[in-house]
Amino acid sequence: MPDASATANAPVQTTASATGGRGLLTASLMAATFMQALDTTIANVALPHMEGSLSADQDQITWILTSYIVAAAIMTPLTGWLADRFGRKRVILVSVAGFVVSSALCGIATSLPLMVIYRLLQGVSGAALVPISQAVLLDSYPTHKHGQAMAMWGLGVTFAPVIGPVLGGWLTDNYSWRWVFYINVPIGILAFFGLVTALKDTQRAAARGFDFFGFGMLSLGVGALQMMLDRGELKDWFGSSEIVIEAVLAALGFYFFIVRMLTAQRPFLSIALFKDRNFVTGNMFIFVVGVILFATLVLLPPLFQQLMNYPVVTTGMIMAPRGVGTMLSMVLVGRLSNRVDPRLLIGFGFALSALSLWQMMGFDLQMDQWPVIWSGLIQGFGVGFAYVSLTSVSFATLPAQYRAEGTAFFNLMRNLGSSIGISAVQALLTENTQTMHQSLVQHVTPFNPLLHNFDLRSAHTLEQLNGLVTSQAAMVAYNDDFKIMMILSLLTIPFLLFLRVRKRRPGDKPDMVAME
Repeated sequence: MPDASATANAPVQTTASATGGRGLLTASLMAATFMQALDTTIANVALPHMEGSLSADQDQITWILTSYIVAAAIMTPLTGWLADRFGRKRVILVSVAGFVVSSALCGIATSLPLMVIYRLLQGVSGAALVPISQAVLLDSYPTHKHGQAMAMWGLGVTFAPVIGPVLGGWLTDNYSWRWVFYINVPIGILAFFGLVTALKDTQRAAARGFDFFGFGMLSLGVGALQMMLDRGELKDWFGSSEIVIEAVLAALGFYFFIVRMLTAQRPFLSIALFKDRNFVTGNMFIFVVGVILFATLVLLPPLFQQLMNYPVVTTGMIMAPRGVGTMLSMVLVGRLSNRVDPRLLIGFGFALSALSLWQMMGFDLQMDQWPVIWSGLIQGFGVGFAYVSLTSVSFATLPAQYRAEGTAFFNLMRNLGSSIGISAVQALLTENTQTMHQSLVQHVTPFNPLLHNFDLRSAHTLEQLNGLVTSQAAMVAYNDDFKIMMILSLLTIPFLLFLRVRKRRPGDKPDMVAME
């Protein structure tokens, strides 16, 4: 009688059998995921330059980011059904081609409405790239090499967002904001032809009905939530009727989706996904990774550029070690994945992230660049350890026929974590800056001995002092954000006890493993 866990983890379809074909397949999938992940951050720094070209104001220009995020969030859960219905190869090739074409269209856009439409197409096209790439690699490599496969694949997912703002700033300053989108064209073409060559035709799963109501309710919930998170800071959160409406729609969408999933005979997302303990726990962890990684990436550039007056190039240089740490750790964890309990690797990664955030709590306006470099290197190292081991162990016990659905939901949770984390830290930053400013300004009086050399009757002097107080208040607010993320990292570690790991037994074949 076959081993149960081996059966559960046996690939549903073969995608690349030869070593050479597997190498080309891996490189092509890395290029596709790198291209999609890069676009989550590369366009942010170019927004001010787009305002004049597209005749848009600050409020309107944010729709360039919102349209992409919302479209990708809505389409990501659909990946599993599309892969089962049309086959993974067809879906990923159409996605890459669509992403390349829509990127080129974004580059030639001459008005804001056209840009928003093209960004919507870009988000729709790119939504399937990351989850299908992950599912294909999990099926292409034997179980005992999943750690190595996820280490290689993870480079594109985690390194691209780190260098996105730097690359976007360099392209905008030296060429044009349009090159922020044109850069996807050569990467996408290489990925497309690599996948045509290396990715074999896949056997389609048995046709299943499409739950339109379930998909509609999930789309409503995810789309409204993303809109609320993306526009909340701009609209003063629940002081705006728009944000209140979006919050209500999100709550209703998720409520009806959950009810539908629990009661329908064939729901949009298989209920079996949420019966797997590793998968559920892994999704919680990847949500926190999304919060820590992307929230930090959003906080640091304005800290360096606005408070410390670093130019874009310098900001990129001192943030680059974060990506170096991620690459080094992924290479290392790929070698350790079959020798060390993955729970220890994940815990080590989260502990390093907490350590780096503790270092960031000590940032001040007079520091040099070394604290930034070292904390970034340590955090990048920690994220690499946590991400690779997490992606492997989350699918270790999930039956292979659910991998396409599982990877889609897994990446949706990472994206939701990043959206919620970014919105939360930015809201706290604004609120805490105002609170600290009110507290510090109380000490700007003629009776303060530290201000005896200042002429407090001069409007120019008071303006300078207000600028100093505002900068110090903002620095304290940044430190508070780092503290909250550090606490979140530490509180997540105990949940590692819920994960089950594979235990190799003497005489077992590479894929014949038992769970403990």
